Amino acid sequence: MTTQAPTTLLDAITVAPEGGRPIPDAATGETMGHAPVHTVADLDAAITAARAAQPSWAALGHEKRSEILRRAADEIEAHAEELARIVAQEQGKPLNGMGARFEAGGAAVWVRSAADTPLEPEVLFEAEGTRSELHYGPLGVVGAISPWNWPALIATWQIAPSLRMGNTVVAKPSEYTPLSVLALIELLNRHLPEGVLTGISGDREIGAALASHDGVDKVMFTGSTKTGREIVKGSANNLARLTLELGGNDPGIVLPGTDAAAIAENLFWGIFINTGQTCASLKRLYVHDSVYDDVVAELAKLAESMPLGAGLDEDSLLGPLSNKQQFDIVSRMVADARARGARIVVGGEAAPELGPHFYRPTIVADIEDGATLVDEEQFGPAVPVIRYSDVEDAIARANSSEQALGASVWGDPDEARKIAERIESGTVWINQHGTLNPLVPFGGIKGSGYGLEFGEHGLKAVGAPKVITT
Repeated sequence: MTTQAPTTLLDAITVAPEGGRPIPDAATGETMGHAPVHTVADLDAAITAARAAQPSWAALGHEKRSEILRRAADEIEAHAEELARIVAQEQGKPLNGMGARFEAGGAAVWVRSAADTPLEPEVLFEAEGTRSELHYGPLGVVGAISPWNWPALIATWQIAPSLRMGNTVVAKPSEYTPLSVLALIELLNRHLPEGVLTGISGDREIGAALASHDGVDKVMFTGSTKTGREIVKGSANNLARLTLELGGNDPGIVLPGTDAAAIAENLFWGIFINTGQTCASLKRLYVHDSVYDDVVAELAKLAESMPLGAGLDEDSLLGPLSNKQQFDIVSRMVADARARGARIVVGGEAAPELGPHFYRPTIVADIEDGATLVDEEQFGPAVPVIRYSDVEDAIARANSSEQALGASVWGDPDEARKIAERIESGTVWINQHGTLNPLVPFGGIKGSGYGLEFGEHGLKAVGAPKVITT
Protein backbone atom coordinates (compact mmCIF):
# COMPACT_ATOMS: atom_id res chain seq x y z
CA MET A 1 0.00 0.00 0.00
CA THR A 2 1.45 3.37 -0.99
CA THR A 3 1.16 6.53 1.06
CA GLN A 4 -0.38 9.47 -0.77
CA ALA A 5 1.93 12.48 -0.97
CA PRO A 6 0.73 15.68 0.72
CA THR A 7 -1.28 17.83 -1.66
CA THR A 8 -0.78 21.16 0.11
CA LEU A 9 1.82 22.83 2.29
CA LEU A 10 -0.52 22.53 5.27
CA ASP A 11 -0.92 18.81 4.62
CA ALA A 12 2.86 18.42 4.63
CA ILE A 13 3.31 19.82 8.14
CA THR A 14 0.23 18.70 10.07
CA VAL A 15 -0.18 15.35 11.79
CA ALA A 16 -3.12 13.10 12.62
CA PRO A 17 -5.34 14.36 15.47
CA GLU A 18 -4.45 11.48 17.76
CA GLY A 19 -0.74 12.29 17.48
CA GLY A 20 -0.82 16.06 17.64
CA ARG A 21 -2.04 19.21 19.35
CA PRO A 22 -4.99 21.10 17.86
CA ILE A 23 -4.15 24.57 16.53
CA PRO A 24 -7.08 27.00 16.37
CA ASP A 25 -7.87 29.51 13.69
CA ALA A 26 -7.23 32.80 15.52
CA ALA A 27 -10.41 34.38 14.19
CA THR A 28 -12.92 31.56 14.71
CA GLY A 29 -11.38 29.27 17.31
CA GLU A 30 -12.00 26.27 15.04
CA THR A 31 -9.18 23.76 14.62
CA MET A 32 -7.21 24.39 11.43
CA GLY A 33 -4.79 21.47 11.89
CA HIS A 34 -2.74 19.51 14.38
CA ALA A 35 0.89 20.28 15.17
CA PRO A 36 3.36 17.58 16.17
CA VAL A 37 4.17 17.36 19.87
CA HIS A 38 7.90 16.88 20.32
CA THR A 39 9.69 15.90 23.51
CA VAL A 40 13.05 16.71 25.06
CA ALA A 41 14.27 13.40 23.61
CA ASP A 42 13.28 14.65 20.15
CA LEU A 43 15.17 17.86 20.86
CA ASP A 44 18.28 15.90 21.86
CA ALA A 45 18.09 13.91 18.63
CA ALA A 46 17.68 17.05 16.55
CA ILE A 47 20.73 18.69 18.15
CA THR A 48 22.77 15.52 17.67
CA ALA A 49 21.81 15.47 13.99
CA ALA A 50 22.59 19.18 13.66
CA ARG A 51 26.06 18.72 15.15
CA ALA A 52 26.73 15.83 12.78
CA ALA A 53 25.59 17.81 9.74
CA GLN A 54 27.36 21.06 10.59
CA PRO A 55 30.96 20.34 9.43
CA SER A 56 29.95 19.36 5.91
CA TRP A 57 27.50 22.27 5.67
CA ALA A 58 30.24 24.70 6.76
CA ALA A 59 32.68 23.12 4.29
CA LEU A 60 30.47 24.12 1.36
CA GLY A 61 31.63 27.73 1.78
CA HIS A 62 29.74 31.00 1.50
CA GLU A 63 29.18 30.86 -2.25
CA LYS A 64 27.60 27.40 -2.31
CA ARG A 65 25.50 28.00 0.81
CA SER A 66 24.26 31.28 -0.66
CA GLU A 67 23.32 29.50 -3.88
CA ILE A 68 21.24 27.00 -1.91
CA LEU A 69 19.56 29.78 0.08
CA ARG A 70 18.63 31.62 -3.12
CA ARG A 71 16.90 28.47 -4.37
CA ALA A 72 15.12 28.23 -1.03
CA ALA A 73 13.98 31.86 -1.38
CA ASP A 74 12.55 30.96 -4.79
CA GLU A 75 10.71 28.06 -3.15
CA ILE A 76 9.15 30.38 -0.56
CA GLU A 77 8.07 32.77 -3.31
CA ALA A 78 6.52 29.91 -5.28
CA HIS A 79 4.43 28.91 -2.24
CA ALA A 80 3.98 32.38 -0.74
CA GLU A 81 0.19 32.31 -1.01
CA GLU A 82 -0.05 28.97 0.81
CA LEU A 83 2.31 30.21 3.51
CA ALA A 84 0.39 33.48 3.84
CA ARG A 85 -2.91 31.68 4.32
CA ILE A 86 -1.44 29.50 7.07
CA VAL A 87 -0.13 32.63 8.83
CA ALA A 88 -3.45 34.45 8.38
CA GLN A 89 -5.41 31.61 9.97
CA GLU A 90 -3.01 30.64 12.72
CA GLN A 91 -1.77 34.08 13.80
CA GLY A 92 -4.79 36.11 12.72
CA LYS A 93 -3.22 38.92 10.69
CA PRO A 94 -5.12 39.86 7.51
CA LEU A 95 -3.86 38.68 4.16
CA ASN A 96 -3.63 42.22 2.81
CA GLY A 97 -1.92 45.46 3.79
CA MET A 98 1.11 44.87 6.01
CA GLY A 99 -0.29 41.45 6.75
CA ALA A 100 0.20 37.78 5.96
CA ARG A 101 1.10 38.19 2.29
CA PHE A 102 3.61 40.85 3.33
CA GLU A 103 5.03 38.41 5.90
CA ALA A 104 5.37 35.53 3.43
CA GLY A 105 6.99 37.78 0.85
CA GLY A 106 9.26 39.24 3.51
CA ALA A 107 10.50 35.76 4.43
CA ALA A 108 11.74 35.28 0.87
CA VAL A 109 13.32 38.75 0.84
CA TRP A 110 15.22 38.17 4.08
CA VAL A 111 16.46 34.72 2.99
CA ARG A 112 17.75 36.22 -0.25
CA SER A 113 19.31 39.15 1.61
CA ALA A 114 21.18 36.79 3.92
CA ALA A 115 22.49 34.98 0.85
CA ASP A 116 23.51 38.16 -1.01
CA THR A 117 25.07 40.26 1.77
CA PRO A 118 28.87 40.31 1.34
CA LEU A 119 31.12 39.64 4.31
CA GLU A 120 34.76 40.23 3.49
CA PRO A 121 37.71 39.88 5.89
CA GLU A 122 38.49 43.16 7.66
CA VAL A 123 42.11 44.35 7.63
CA LEU A 124 42.87 45.47 11.17
CA PHE A 125 46.56 46.31 10.88
CA GLU A 126 49.19 46.30 8.18
CA ALA A 127 52.77 47.56 8.49
CA GLU A 128 56.33 46.36 7.94
CA GLY A 129 55.45 42.92 6.68
CA THR A 130 52.72 42.25 9.28
CA ARG A 131 49.04 41.97 8.39
CA SER A 132 46.15 41.18 10.75
CA GLU A 133 42.70 40.31 9.41
CA LEU A 134 39.38 39.66 11.13
CA HIS A 135 37.45 36.72 9.68
CA TYR A 136 34.10 35.19 10.66
CA GLY A 137 33.35 31.47 10.57
CA PRO A 138 30.48 29.33 11.83
CA LEU A 139 29.77 28.95 15.53
CA GLY A 140 28.23 25.46 15.30
CA VAL A 141 24.59 24.83 16.23
CA VAL A 142 22.14 27.72 16.64
CA GLY A 143 19.02 27.38 18.75
CA ALA A 144 16.35 29.67 17.29
CA ILE A 145 13.34 30.44 19.52
CA SER A 146 10.72 32.57 17.77
CA PRO A 147 7.47 34.26 18.88
CA TRP A 148 3.87 34.13 17.70
CA ASN A 149 3.33 37.66 16.39
CA TRP A 150 5.33 37.45 13.12
CA PRO A 151 6.01 33.71 13.25
CA ALA A 152 7.40 33.01 9.77
CA LEU A 153 9.22 36.32 9.35
CA ILE A 154 11.00 36.40 12.70
CA ALA A 155 11.96 32.73 12.35
CA THR A 156 13.49 33.68 8.99
CA TRP A 157 15.49 36.47 10.64
CA GLN A 158 17.02 33.85 12.91
CA ILE A 159 17.40 30.93 10.52
CA ALA A 160 18.64 32.52 7.27
CA PRO A 161 21.78 34.33 8.51
CA SER A 162 22.67 31.38 10.73
CA LEU A 163 22.60 29.02 7.75
CA ARG A 164 24.48 31.46 5.52
CA MET A 165 27.33 31.56 8.05
CA GLY A 166 27.68 27.76 8.06
CA ASN A 167 25.78 26.97 11.23
CA THR A 168 23.09 24.36 11.52
CA VAL A 169 19.82 25.33 13.21
CA VAL A 170 17.29 23.80 15.56
CA ALA A 171 14.22 26.06 15.51
CA LYS A 172 11.53 26.12 18.17
CA PRO A 173 8.40 28.14 17.28
CA SER A 174 5.87 29.51 19.74
CA GLU A 175 3.35 26.96 20.90
CA TYR A 176 0.68 29.37 19.61
CA THR A 177 1.93 29.43 16.00
CA PRO A 178 3.94 26.29 15.23
CA LEU A 179 2.38 25.62 11.83
CA SER A 180 3.59 28.86 10.24
CA VAL A 181 7.19 28.12 11.19
CA LEU A 182 6.99 24.43 10.32
CA ALA A 183 5.66 25.46 6.89
CA LEU A 184 8.61 27.80 6.41
CA ILE A 185 11.02 25.05 7.46
CA GLU A 186 9.35 22.58 5.09
CA LEU A 187 10.01 24.95 2.17
CA LEU A 188 13.62 25.60 3.19
CA ASN A 189 14.32 21.91 3.72
CA ARG A 190 13.38 21.12 0.15
CA HIS A 191 16.82 22.51 -0.69
CA LEU A 192 18.92 21.90 2.44
CA PRO A 193 20.91 18.77 3.33
CA GLU A 194 19.43 16.55 6.01
CA GLY A 195 20.04 17.66 9.59
CA VAL A 196 20.96 21.23 8.71
CA LEU A 197 17.59 22.68 9.79
CA THR A 198 15.11 21.01 12.14
CA GLY A 199 11.88 22.33 13.60
CA ILE A 200 10.89 21.24 17.11
CA SER A 201 7.28 21.90 18.08
CA GLY A 202 6.58 21.93 21.78
CA ASP A 203 5.86 23.95 24.89
CA ARG A 204 8.04 26.25 26.98
CA GLU A 205 9.83 23.29 28.53
CA ILE A 206 11.29 22.54 25.09
CA GLY A 207 12.36 26.17 24.66
CA ALA A 208 14.10 26.19 28.05
CA ALA A 209 15.85 22.91 27.26
CA LEU A 210 17.04 24.26 23.90
CA ALA A 211 18.42 27.47 25.43
CA SER A 212 20.47 25.61 28.03
CA HIS A 213 21.47 22.57 25.95
CA ASP A 214 25.18 21.83 26.00
CA GLY A 215 25.05 21.01 22.29
CA VAL A 216 24.02 24.56 21.34
CA ASP A 217 26.58 27.26 20.57
CA LYS A 218 24.28 30.25 19.96
CA VAL A 219 20.76 31.09 21.07
CA MET A 220 18.55 33.59 19.24
CA PHE A 221 15.38 34.54 21.08
CA THR A 222 12.59 37.01 20.42
CA GLY A 223 10.03 37.39 23.19
CA SER A 224 9.43 38.91 26.60
CA THR A 225 12.05 40.52 28.82
CA LYS A 226 11.09 38.10 31.61
CA THR A 227 11.77 35.03 29.46
CA GLY A 228 14.94 36.65 28.11
CA ARG A 229 16.33 36.85 31.63
CA GLU A 230 15.64 33.13 32.10
CA ILE A 231 17.48 32.37 28.87
CA VAL A 232 20.48 34.37 30.10
CA LYS A 233 20.50 32.23 33.25
CA GLY A 234 20.13 29.02 31.25
CA SER A 235 22.97 29.95 28.91
CA ALA A 236 25.39 29.85 31.84
CA ASN A 237 25.24 26.08 31.39
CA ASN A 238 26.61 26.10 27.84
CA LEU A 239 28.13 29.62 27.56
CA ALA A 240 26.17 30.01 24.33
CA ARG A 241 26.35 33.39 22.66
CA LEU A 242 23.03 35.23 22.74
CA THR A 243 20.98 37.52 20.55
CA LEU A 244 17.95 38.69 22.53
CA GLU A 245 15.18 40.83 21.07
CA LEU A 246 12.94 41.35 24.08
CA GLY A 247 10.24 43.66 22.89
CA GLY A 248 9.66 47.27 23.76
CA ASN A 249 7.31 49.91 25.03
CA ASP A 250 8.16 52.16 22.09
CA PRO A 251 7.49 55.89 22.57
CA GLY A 252 6.64 58.42 19.90
CA ILE A 253 6.95 62.18 20.31
CA VAL A 254 4.93 64.58 18.16
CA LEU A 255 6.62 68.01 18.15
CA PRO A 256 4.92 71.42 18.33
CA GLY A 257 3.57 72.72 15.05
CA THR A 258 3.36 69.34 13.35
CA ASP A 259 0.68 68.89 10.68
CA ALA A 260 -1.52 66.18 12.21
CA ALA A 261 -3.22 65.27 8.94
CA ALA A 262 0.11 64.89 7.15
CA ILE A 263 1.48 62.34 9.63
CA ALA A 264 -1.77 60.58 10.54
CA GLU A 265 -1.60 57.54 8.27
CA ASN A 266 2.07 56.73 8.94
CA LEU A 267 1.43 57.31 12.63
CA PHE A 268 -1.62 55.03 12.64
CA TRP A 269 0.20 52.12 11.01
CA GLY A 270 3.24 52.67 13.23
CA ILE A 271 0.85 51.92 16.09
CA PHE A 272 -1.58 49.38 14.65
CA ILE A 273 0.50 47.25 12.28
CA ASN A 274 -0.43 43.61 12.96
CA THR A 275 -3.21 44.91 15.23
CA GLY A 276 -0.54 46.35 17.55
CA GLN A 277 1.12 42.95 18.05
CA THR A 278 4.59 43.98 16.94
CA CYS A 279 7.67 44.36 19.15
CA ALA A 280 8.71 47.58 17.44
CA SER A 281 5.30 49.16 17.03
CA LEU A 282 4.52 52.48 18.70
CA LYS A 283 3.07 51.78 22.16
CA ARG A 284 2.78 55.23 23.82
CA LEU A 285 2.40 58.56 22.06
CA TYR A 286 3.45 61.90 23.57
CA VAL A 287 1.82 64.84 21.75
CA HIS A 288 2.41 68.56 22.29
CA ASP A 289 -0.49 70.68 23.56
CA SER A 290 -0.58 72.70 20.37
CA VAL A 291 -1.51 69.73 18.18
CA TYR A 292 -2.91 67.27 20.73
CA ASP A 293 -6.59 67.53 19.83
CA ASP A 294 -5.84 67.37 16.10
CA VAL A 295 -3.67 64.27 16.40
CA VAL A 296 -6.25 62.48 18.56
CA ALA A 297 -9.01 63.35 16.07
CA GLU A 298 -7.03 62.17 13.04
CA LEU A 299 -6.13 58.86 14.69
CA ALA A 300 -9.75 58.36 15.77
CA LYS A 301 -11.01 58.87 12.20
CA LEU A 302 -8.63 56.22 10.89
CA ALA A 303 -9.43 53.79 13.70
CA GLU A 304 -13.17 54.09 13.05
CA SER A 305 -12.78 53.55 9.30
CA MET A 306 -10.36 50.62 9.37
CA PRO A 307 -11.91 47.24 8.34
CA LEU A 308 -11.67 44.68 11.15
CA GLY A 309 -12.15 41.01 10.36
CA ALA A 310 -10.76 37.50 9.97
CA GLY A 311 -7.33 36.98 8.47
CA LEU A 312 -8.71 35.20 5.40
CA ASP A 313 -11.20 38.00 4.70
CA GLU A 314 -9.78 39.91 1.73
CA ASP A 315 -11.35 43.15 2.98
CA SER A 316 -9.75 43.08 6.45
CA LEU A 317 -6.83 45.33 7.38
CA LEU A 318 -6.93 44.65 11.12
CA GLY A 319 -7.43 41.20 12.64
CA PRO A 320 -8.07 39.60 16.03
CA LEU A 321 -5.69 39.31 18.92
CA SER A 322 -3.76 36.15 18.23
CA ASN A 323 -4.70 34.36 21.46
CA LYS A 324 -6.84 34.66 24.59
CA GLN A 325 -3.88 35.56 26.79
CA GLN A 326 -3.17 38.70 24.76
CA PHE A 327 -6.86 39.56 24.47
CA ASP A 328 -7.15 39.47 28.26
CA ILE A 329 -4.07 41.68 28.71
CA VAL A 330 -5.39 44.38 26.37
CA SER A 331 -8.87 44.22 27.91
CA ARG A 332 -7.43 44.60 31.41
CA MET A 333 -5.22 47.56 30.49
CA VAL A 334 -8.03 49.48 28.77
CA ALA A 335 -10.34 48.81 31.73
CA ASP A 336 -7.67 50.18 34.07
CA ALA A 337 -7.31 53.31 31.93
CA ARG A 338 -11.08 53.83 31.97
CA ALA A 339 -11.16 53.39 35.76
CA ARG A 340 -8.46 56.07 36.10
CA GLY A 341 -10.64 58.55 34.24
CA ALA A 342 -8.95 58.38 30.85
CA ARG A 343 -11.08 59.23 27.81
CA ILE A 344 -11.81 56.35 25.44
CA VAL A 345 -12.07 58.26 22.15
CA VAL A 346 -12.91 55.25 19.99
CA GLY A 347 -12.98 51.52 20.63
CA GLY A 348 -12.41 50.37 24.17
CA GLU A 349 -14.40 47.18 23.76
CA ALA A 350 -14.38 43.70 22.29
CA ALA A 351 -16.10 42.84 19.02
CA PRO A 352 -17.57 39.41 19.91
CA GLU A 353 -19.79 39.34 16.83
CA LEU A 354 -16.60 38.88 14.76
CA GLY A 355 -15.03 36.12 16.88
CA PRO A 356 -13.62 35.30 20.31
CA HIS A 357 -10.48 37.51 20.33
CA PHE A 358 -11.46 40.60 18.38
CA TYR A 359 -10.90 43.98 20.05
CA ARG A 360 -11.80 47.25 18.37
CA PRO A 361 -8.91 49.64 17.56
CA THR A 362 -8.76 51.92 20.56
CA ILE A 363 -7.50 55.48 21.07
CA VAL A 364 -7.16 56.51 24.74
CA ALA A 365 -6.70 60.21 25.50
CA ASP A 366 -6.24 62.27 28.68
CA ILE A 367 -4.08 59.61 30.29
CA GLU A 368 -0.80 59.93 32.16
CA ASP A 369 2.29 57.90 32.98
CA GLY A 370 1.52 55.51 35.83
CA ALA A 371 -1.36 53.81 34.04
CA THR A 372 -0.53 50.27 32.99
CA LEU A 373 -1.48 51.11 29.40
CA VAL A 374 1.38 53.63 29.38
CA ASP A 375 3.94 51.93 31.59
CA GLU A 376 3.66 48.38 30.22
CA GLU A 377 3.80 46.96 26.71
CA GLN A 378 0.17 46.31 25.76
CA PHE A 379 0.94 44.44 22.50
CA GLY A 380 -2.47 45.06 21.05
CA PRO A 381 -4.81 47.55 19.34
CA ALA A 382 -4.95 50.22 22.08
CA VAL A 383 -2.71 53.27 22.25
CA PRO A 384 -2.43 55.88 25.01
CA VAL A 385 -2.02 59.47 23.77
CA ILE A 386 -0.32 61.57 26.46
CA ARG A 387 -0.33 65.37 26.43
CA TYR A 388 2.86 67.34 27.11
CA SER A 389 3.81 71.01 27.06
CA ASP A 390 7.61 70.88 27.42
CA VAL A 391 9.78 68.89 24.99
CA GLU A 392 12.35 68.20 27.71
CA ASP A 393 9.62 66.54 29.76
CA ALA A 394 8.57 64.40 26.77
CA ILE A 395 12.16 63.22 26.24
CA ALA A 396 12.50 62.33 29.92
CA ARG A 397 9.25 60.36 29.86
CA ALA A 398 10.18 58.59 26.63
CA ASN A 399 13.47 57.51 28.24
CA SER A 400 11.89 56.41 31.53
CA SER A 401 10.97 52.90 30.38
CA GLU A 402 13.05 49.84 31.19
CA GLN A 403 12.62 48.82 27.56
CA ALA A 404 14.30 50.58 24.65
CA LEU A 405 13.77 48.84 21.32
CA GLY A 406 12.39 51.55 19.05
CA ALA A 407 11.18 55.14 19.23
CA SER A 408 10.08 57.85 16.83
CA VAL A 409 9.94 61.64 16.56
CA TRP A 410 7.33 63.39 14.38
CA GLY A 411 7.61 66.91 12.96
CA ASP A 412 10.20 69.09 11.28
CA PRO A 413 13.00 66.68 10.24
CA ASP A 414 15.85 68.92 11.46
CA GLU A 415 14.26 69.47 14.86
CA ALA A 416 13.27 65.81 15.07
CA ARG A 417 16.85 64.73 14.39
CA LYS A 418 18.09 66.74 17.40
CA ILE A 419 15.52 65.01 19.62
CA ALA A 420 16.26 61.58 18.13
CA GLU A 421 19.90 61.83 19.19
CA ARG A 422 18.77 62.11 22.82
CA ILE A 423 16.32 59.21 22.84
CA GLU A 424 17.54 56.01 24.52
CA SER A 425 16.63 53.35 21.99
CA GLY A 426 18.13 50.81 19.64
CA THR A 427 16.43 52.53 16.68
CA VAL A 428 14.86 55.97 16.38
CA TRP A 429 12.71 56.72 13.32
CA ILE A 430 11.77 60.20 12.10
CA ASN A 431 8.25 60.67 10.69
CA GLN A 432 7.81 56.90 10.52
CA HIS A 433 7.84 54.03 12.99
CA GLY A 434 8.71 50.35 12.82
CA THR A 435 10.00 50.25 9.26
CA LEU A 436 12.72 47.61 8.87
CA ASN A 437 15.29 47.00 6.16
CA PRO A 438 17.15 43.68 5.70
CA LEU A 439 20.41 45.60 5.23
CA VAL A 440 20.05 47.88 8.27
CA PRO A 441 20.93 46.42 11.70
CA PHE A 442 18.15 46.14 14.27
CA GLY A 443 18.27 45.46 18.00
CA GLY A 444 17.47 46.89 21.40
CA ILE A 445 19.20 48.22 24.50
CA LYS A 446 18.32 48.21 28.21
CA GLY A 447 15.52 45.70 28.93
CA SER A 448 14.90 45.17 25.20
CA GLY A 449 17.92 42.89 24.97
CA TYR A 450 21.19 42.95 23.08
CA GLY A 451 22.73 41.84 19.83
CA LEU A 452 22.01 42.96 16.28
CA GLU A 453 20.14 41.32 13.42
CA PHE A 454 20.08 42.02 9.65
CA GLY A 455 22.76 42.87 7.15
CA GLU A 456 26.48 42.49 7.73
CA HIS A 457 26.09 43.04 11.48
CA GLY A 458 23.52 40.25 11.63
CA LEU A 459 25.86 37.82 9.86
CA LYS A 460 28.67 38.68 12.28
CA ALA A 461 26.32 38.06 15.22
CA VAL A 462 25.95 34.40 14.19
CA GLY A 463 29.62 33.99 13.30
CA ALA A 464 32.74 33.17 15.28
CA PRO A 465 35.34 35.95 15.00
CA LYS A 466 38.88 34.85 14.23
CA VAL A 467 41.96 37.08 13.84
CA ILE A 468 44.58 35.81 11.41
CA THR A 469 47.94 37.52 11.62
CA THR A 470 50.63 36.94 9.03
